[in-house]
Amino acid sequence: MDATGELKTFAVGLDNKSSQFVIPASFFYISSFNQPLDLAPWASDVRSLTNTAMATATLNYEPMVFAPKLGNEAPLTAIQEEVLALKKERNALILAHNYQIDAIQRVADYVGDSLGLAYKAEAADTDCIVFCGVHFMAETAKIVNPTKPVLLPDLNAGCSLSDSCPAAKLAAYKEANPNVYVVAYINCSAGVKALSDVICTSGNAMKIVGKVPADRDILFVPDQNLGQWVAKQTGRAMQLWPGSCYAHVLFTQQAIERLKLKFPDALVVAHPECTETVRDNADEVCSTEKMIGFCRDCDAQEIIVVTETGMIHRLQREVPNKTFIAGPTDTCACNDCRYMKMNTIEKLRDCLRDMSPQIEMPEDIRLKAYAPIKRMLEWSQ
Repeated sequence: MDATGELKTFAVGLDNKSSQFVIPASFFYISSFNQPLDLAPWASDVRSLTNTAMATATLNYEPMVFAPKLGNEAPLTAIQEEVLALKKERNALILAHNYQIDAIQRVADYVGDSLGLAYKAEAADTDCIVFCGVHFMAETAKIVNPTKPVLLPDLNAGCSLSDSCPAAKLAAYKEANPNVYVVAYINCSAGVKALSDVICTSGNAMKIVGKVPADRDILFVPDQNLGQWVAKQTGRAMQLWPGSCYAHVLFTQQAIERLKLKFPDALVVAHPECTETVRDNADEVCSTEKMIGFCRDCDAQEIIVVTETGMIHRLQREVPNKTFIAGPTDTCACNDCRYMKMNTIEKLRDCLRDMSPQIEMPEDIRLKAYAPIKRMLEWSQ
């Protein structure tokens, strides 16, 4: 998006088809576009990337390795037992995203990705829902099940990706471009969902995009990396909002290659929110939910997991006989989302005890946001 607020798009050939991508100053895929671009405005970014690449060669840290997890799990702690007692007392449903800490995952009724969590929230028949994730996820639960109190252990658990697409800016873009059909990744605010035509997740994005009417121009918000991947998979021309997940763009191909020197037989599975170079060199690119099946069914005994580290807790429970290595960045052996980690087992206990904090939103926004979510759930069947 330039100084005037316009999205910048470029046509790219994909198997004799054309697709459009947004290129913000902070990301470089110049060789893929083969276009004469003016690099002067991006000089500082070039220097930063060059310095990072030079530093990578000298980095030295021990990989974070999760050995096969065989045998019984450790007993629950006193706080975890307290959470289970409060859950029963409140008749609550505890939903947890795959990126939550292990202590929370172990007491949750369901652990999964955004699509699975949305289905579970809509079908909940308990007295309340406790959503262990980030704010937009708890908002989604409230949108699909408005009569139930929805609790979020830490109300400040936000999302950099969601923040990258303010509803007011999207509304202005739609007004200037009335033919756009907005496909919104679920990682966005209720206000953005209310402005969208259909929602998607990383697990169903290709199916959703495939159902968009052919005569409509697609605007994919807010994740440009997921959108770029979907466009390549489907061949559908799309405009991409220049947003990204701060955690997933920290993974680099250089760091993964260095890790592969220590684990030459390991396969690499990466989330589509990662940058193009990481995705292109991975053995599999998929949603967190589909990572379970890939890791279980592949022949490799060692797997490098290029997504938020919390995913490995679930992988260890469901694929206990394999070794998992956390995907590295140029500066660290793993990559935790600071927002996901704001929820703690103590905060989970406290929110069940106090029935606070709760998610609130205007009913008119909720109703407008429900329509594209419902469309997603129907199209995903």
